[in-house]
Amino acid sequence: MLLPVDSARLFRLSRAIIPAGLLLAAHPAQAEDAPASDKDVVVTADRANSFGVDFVQAGTFRDARLIDTPLTVAIMTKPLLDAQQARSVIDAVRNTPGVTQAQINTSIYSNLAVRGITLNNFTNVRWNGILPVANLIEQPIESKDRIEVLKGAAGLYYGFATPSGIVNLVTERPTSAPLTRVEFQGDSNGSIGANIDVSRRFGTTGIRINAGTSLLETGVRRTSGNRSFVTAAFDWKPADNLQILLDGEYIYKTITEPTEFSLTAVNGVITPPPLQSARKNLGAAWMQGRGWETNLLGRVNYDFAPNWRMSAAIGQSYLTRDRAYSSFGGYNLATGKGIVTVAQTSGNDYTNNVYRGDLSGTFRTGPIEHSLLVGVAYQTRNGNVPTAKRTSFAQNLYDPVVILYQAKPPRIIPNPTRTEDLGFYAFDRASLGDWLQVTVGWRKTRYTDVSLTSSYKITPDTFSYGAMVKPVRWAMLYANYIEGLEPGPIAQQIANNAGEVLPAAISKQKEAGVKIEPVRGLLLTGAYFHIKRPSAYLNSANYYVQDGEAIYEGGEFSAVGELTRNLSISASAMTLDARQQSGAANVVGKQIENVAKFSGSLFVEYRVPAVPGLRISGGVFHTGRRAVNALNQAFVPGYETFDLGASYGFDLLGKKAIVRAYGDNITGKRYWASTGSSLLAQGLPTTVRLAFSIEL
Repeated sequence: MLLPVDSARLFRLSRAIIPAGLLLAAHPAQAEDAPASDKDVVVTADRANSFGVDFVQAGTFRDARLIDTPLTVAIMTKPLLDAQQARSVIDAVRNTPGVTQAQINTSIYSNLAVRGITLNNFTNVRWNGILPVANLIEQPIESKDRIEVLKGAAGLYYGFATPSGIVNLVTERPTSAPLTRVEFQGDSNGSIGANIDVSRRFGTTGIRINAGTSLLETGVRRTSGNRSFVTAAFDWKPADNLQILLDGEYIYKTITEPTEFSLTAVNGVITPPPLQSARKNLGAAWMQGRGWETNLLGRVNYDFAPNWRMSAAIGQSYLTRDRAYSSFGGYNLATGKGIVTVAQTSGNDYTNNVYRGDLSGTFRTGPIEHSLLVGVAYQTRNGNVPTAKRTSFAQNLYDPVVILYQAKPPRIIPNPTRTEDLGFYAFDRASLGDWLQVTVGWRKTRYTDVSLTSSYKITPDTFSYGAMVKPVRWAMLYANYIEGLEPGPIAQQIANNAGEVLPAAISKQKEAGVKIEPVRGLLLTGAYFHIKRPSAYLNSANYYVQDGEAIYEGGEFSAVGELTRNLSISASAMTLDARQQSGAANVVGKQIENVAKFSGSLFVEYRVPAVPGLRISGGVFHTGRRAVNALNQAFVPGYETFDLGASYGFDLLGKKAIVRAYGDNITGKRYWASTGSSLLAQGLPTTVRLAFSIEL
């Protein structure tokens, strides 16, 4: 049941959003002076209406052709996101090899693991290639043009971030032609919502506003919520060589967090509970996670000479949230009796600030062309983690009882933290014709982590280098070595040292791969990687510790683009052997938790020639068995889910309209969606999503 104050907030926001969008929509004549192309605000043109892309838009290889990028980069385009009716980041990136949900359920936000390594939610998710967003609330997908996953590319350009890669959320920018689109959404669980997308140009300026509001139902009993968002993009080109980009976003979401399972070993062995109905919830409707986030980013690009650019950016991501996280443990599988423990926090807030400036350009030394990038970046994070109020309740797995409401606790911040990351970096891509490229990068970092009880400082030099050979236009081979910088992970709520920030560290990655474009619009990739990094896990004494090193070694493969004029494909597969190499004796040699030895996906969309505007799609997504903790005291089985979808575009009273339907987990498969640190979260039930959009 929704709380009245949230519904009122949602209603007030929708009253503010929709008139603003309609006001812009009412003045199409003023946009007639818009240029014929939106290249002014998008650095490189890319393919439209395709599952594949030609260019990368983030990191040290920004604006480079994807086939010429000596890294594993997966890009989920707007057509792919629309085809799957993606409503969360995990919905989108499950098309990427080796990406899974980690530890928590999928209803509150996307807590991701890439190549078996859990992403840091304050450094690894970026907004428009620059701003590290506080990823503790679900990011709106409706306003995103694409989502990029840059694997192994974090350390040099982005500073301290886990080595598995960067998830880059690219917002939609003003279009060359006037746009007013309204969409209505719903699903079989009872969710309902609407959003509006308005874009206009006025001479040398452009503005685009995406806004939406929804009432949420997950299909799980005693869970509901609501969300709203406003995303705005402003472009201004006061001169041919000067570009100013401003972005802003407000996100609000509240949702009941279904109770997870907390596993306990008996004589060193864990017996996981049997999979229940996906609609069962052992918690109560009042156990909600409620968060507010604002993201602000300003960028300036100045082309001061041919092929030379100076760029500067400043941004802030601020998040505050209340949470009532619950887990069911200490259970008896014969009787079902156990304990639900609720950890309530109030006013948990984080502020990320970023300041960045760089110089990029090309020059030649004889036959060699250099693409140079040098710059400085300064990032800060202030964190306030309140003391959790913990309450326990008797509960029964097979016959759940009502859990009484508990008031929100007072906000007490025992140990505020501040991290600072100052980095100087230089990167050179040296090319000999079109067939050979060598890359060299260096970063000098000063990283500090200060709290009331501890102070940590590290000043490492990190390097990267690689080579690419392109014997023919449609194929390339590459190899690289990257040193990454990792911020210390934060101990989760179930740990005895909950909230503690562990020390920062350095990881090392080697990768070799091949990219082939057998036909225009279809890219095939294969890569081998080897990652060595410090390991953090929940030990047998229930403390979250950093101890020893882990090795992640595997291969991944993908095929993305158009097989024929009417058939698009997004396919991926990964084999991964991830083990604890050193550390405590009881974990050495063990499989890293929440890592599947094999995972993969296949999604296709067919445009039916006989019925113009009709598209049908289907997909299968597989995750192998995974260890539930660092001690490998239990494993959860692998699973596959199957999806089906369709869309139909048509003219409605002279306007372009599209109706979409998408079935997620159509077979009703029961499975464990996430695990790690002796936690288990069950996958959501079958959901059919519906949407209707029209361009006015």
